[in-house]
Amino acid sequence: MLMLNLHNNLAQKTEPFYSLENKKVKMYTCGPSTYQRPHVGNYRTFLFEDILQRYLEYSGYEVSRLITLTNIEDKAIMQAEKEGVTVDRLTSRNEVIFLEDFERLRIKRPDYVIRASTIVDQAVKLIRNLTEKGIAYKYVKEGKENVYYDPLKFPGFGKLAHLNMKNWPKHKRRFHLDTYPGMPWNKGDFILWHGCNKVDKICWETEIGRGRPAWNIQDAAMVTKHLGFKIDIACGGIDNLVRHHDYTIAVAEAVSGSQFAKFWVHGGHLFVNGKKMSKSKGNVLYPEDLTSKGYRNEHVRFFLIYGPYGKRTNFTWERLAQTSRLLDDFRAKVERIEKADSIKSSGKVKSLVKGIKSGFEKQMDNDLDLKKAFDSLRLKVALLDGWAQKKKLSASDAAKVIADLREVDQVLQVIF
Repeated sequence: MLMLNLHNNLAQKTEPFYSLENKKVKMYTCGPSTYQRPHVGNYRTFLFEDILQRYLEYSGYEVSRLITLTNIEDKAIMQAEKEGVTVDRLTSRNEVIFLEDFERLRIKRPDYVIRASTIVDQAVKLIRNLTEKGIAYKYVKEGKENVYYDPLKFPGFGKLAHLNMKNWPKHKRRFHLDTYPGMPWNKGDFILWHGCNKVDKICWETEIGRGRPAWNIQDAAMVTKHLGFKIDIACGGIDNLVRHHDYTIAVAEAVSGSQFAKFWVHGGHLFVNGKKMSKSKGNVLYPEDLTSKGYRNEHVRFFLIYGPYGKRTNFTWERLAQTSRLLDDFRAKVERIEKADSIKSSGKVKSLVKGIKSGFEKQMDNDLDLKKAFDSLRLKVALLDGWAQKKKLSASDAAKVIADLREVDQVLQVIF
């Protein structure tokens, strides 16, 4: 029986995965802020989430997956003003590119692709509930009636990042922006609702006043509206472990009184030549920057998934060339196996054929160890290719190998 073990950042350990409902999984994946287009580092995260979904489905689960699109926030408003376009035009343009890249990289489109601008009603409901419970409160800042969340009113705040709340300041501090640069915690009350004045353009007329939902409540609103208040897995990049996902937990669980997600799984950063990607460094890469050099989309996908998803990895052109050659060599061997037409196989072939899927599954069940899973396939395929070239691989055994590899490739999406 398959038993997937996942590293759960909430528990800080690898645990056996069980879904709340038998063989059904609700999965939330933290999507991009669409004031700019995603780069290959972002796609590394989206790809590990795709592998997770596909492997759950391979293992017999029915997965309902939601991805969030942050299309209303401070940064989007500022970028739109800078470019002289509307926020909707800016973010819609980047969303089109984002979903086209999903298609190119064979990332399965989630069941729910939700824009933050479509869940203002749910954000208002959550804020009203939190305000009634005394966890959130209104405060006028520069003539705007905002709403803030007081983390000291929610027992267990910071449990995902494992904060020591004894160090939380007792004096009142408020953070008014959606996000702040850098990685340190903002130790104070975080904003849930931006009140609007007469000149603000990105605003909604609601029961709690004229304004817009802050980034800190948007994911909780998107997920709870479409998947409910209890899900199985929440995913995102490792940077979401600072502030963002704890804010989401604090909002959802303070409203419902129950655990929001059992598993929290995060992907590691992608560096370029040992440095973090940034526009200031001039080292930001997009998928077409790689394919314009002659690499195919499956090369890009394979490079980004071939390694431990939770650890930092480093992009170099040399490493991309190396993994691309490895994949091409593997695919060439598979093509030769597919053409095998001998009547009888060597006696050593049967165990190799039988081990195609079992070897893959053993490694994938170990926290999606895709590198070892692929390497186990590579070893067996190399041996089977050898037998095929010696005319000691039967057509029927070759057909079985190809059928099993096609099943496995429902997860990998790089072989055929």
